[in-house]
Amino acid sequence: MKSFEKLLMENKKWASDKQSIDPNFFKHLAKEQKPEFLWIGCSDSRVPAELIVNAEPGEIFIHRNIANQMVATDFNCLSVLQYAVAVLKVKHIIVCGHYNCGGVKAALSKQHPKLVLTNKWLMHIKGIYRLHKDEIDSLPSEEQRINRLVELNILEQVQTLAHTSIIQQAWHQEQRPVIHGWVYGLENGLLNSLATIYPDAEIDPIFKYDYQYA
Repeated sequence: MKSFEKLLMENKKWASDKQSIDPNFFKHLAKEQKPEFLWIGCSDSRVPAELIVNAEPGEIFIHRNIANQMVATDFNCLSVLQYAVAVLKVKHIIVCGHYNCGGVKAALSKQHPKLVLTNKWLMHIKGIYRLHKDEIDSLPSEEQRINRLVELNILEQVQTLAHTSIIQQAWHQEQRPVIHGWVYGLENGLLNSLATIYPDAEIDPIFKYDYQYA
């Protein structure tokens, strides 16, 4: 059996198992989605969002990219963010990275000549490294340097979210969502919270939108 054929077979078994437990499962699921969470995670195949939090289909709206970045000029991610906040009315946004991230590791190395587009994407993480170079370089091992940059990257993406007009408008009008920065441990399967930003949080005035004229 070929690998892709196994996926199709497993899909049939999964669908059958779901219906045997709840005959109306897919009927209810097909009506609409009302997720409470938006998950911005890494594309790494070892970090499947629903599985690691034991969630069912329909509970989490998901966007994934290399090294779980929220780039202010990435219209793909911004479109997901706007839909999740303005239409789905999510209450929480989770930026979830993971230790030993390949994208972060690559960002700590020289640019690969065969990965021109990927290099451009990783440039944002190189910028974070530049801001924290002394702290990261002082760590004794490569693993520690990678994992510290993983954490700093998550914290930076959380801040970038808070600086968007999409988030600030939702905070101003509806006092939601709460933004979370989490990191996942591949070696133990556990999530740890690094940051939480509530709608009433103070952010640097230079990033604020002035809604008194809106």
